[in-house]
Amino acid sequence: MTHVMACIDGSRASKAVCDYAAWASQRLEAQLTFLHVLDRTGYTSAANLSGSIGLGAQEALLEELAALDEQRSRLALQQGRLMLEAAVERAINDGVKAPMMRQRHGDLVETLAELENDIRLLVIGRQGEDGDQVGQHLGGHVERVIRTLHRPILITQQQYQAPSRIMLGFDASATTRKGVEMLAASPLFRGLPCHVVLVGADTDDHRAQLEWARKTLETAGHDAVIAIVAGEVETALREYQLKEQIDLMVIGAYGHSRIRQFFVGSTTNHMIMNAQVPLLVLR
Repeated sequence: MTHVMACIDGSRASKAVCDYAAWASQRLEAQLTFLHVLDRTGYTSAANLSGSIGLGAQEALLEELAALDEQRSRLALQQGRLMLEAAVERAINDGVKAPMMRQRHGDLVETLAELENDIRLLVIGRQGEDGDQVGQHLGGHVERVIRTLHRPILITQQQYQAPSRIMLGFDASATTRKGVEMLAASPLFRGLPCHVVLVGADTDDHRAQLEWARKTLETAGHDAVIAIVAGEVETALREYQLKEQIDLMVIGAYGHSRIRQFFVGSTTNHMIMNAQVPLLVLR
């Protein structure tokens, strides 16, 4: 797990993906690798006419269709290469030393699963090229990526802002306790103020759990703030984020607690799409 890997495509979010990946790479002192996956469905013709030609079709027409498909594939490969080269140049300008690039054919999620052992942190935009065209919805690959990979995933907005204050949604579960320990140990957020927020009742047990989180983070050198807030999880976290000017949220994915249940099915999409800041998802 040595690479910060950033998924690059032709979407408007790609510049922010580059910048957040460059920021993370430098703070983690990890190799930065840009990945572009060429999905065949993205460049083949809308309809395959070969099946409609019939037995008496001229062979030349079939050859022309094959040549056209080959040309689309070649152009898509070249376009992806140019995007990767632009990403590498941008990262170098951001101060990254020797960023790498990879280009693959196939499905993005399957490719990431194959590369998982090399990934320390994945950076991906919440919308890809399709999202640019159809407006406010979650990119088709993002939920599949979260469900498939067991690596931290940073889901970016379309504009980059270097994180200066972070927030962890905390529910005292094993997942979010592990999240506190990961934040404390990781150089990614070293020196940044960290707010640990629990949505629920103000009980002695919750206070004790938050005090443990605060002590763990402060021991690691963080300026830690703890808070208990009431209300619906998504709304309460968003209101706290706006009030405290949090510019990156950290949350655990999946499970049955009040916070982690937001990472199941369509509610996952709603949470990510309504976040005003990047979201770091821990597995």
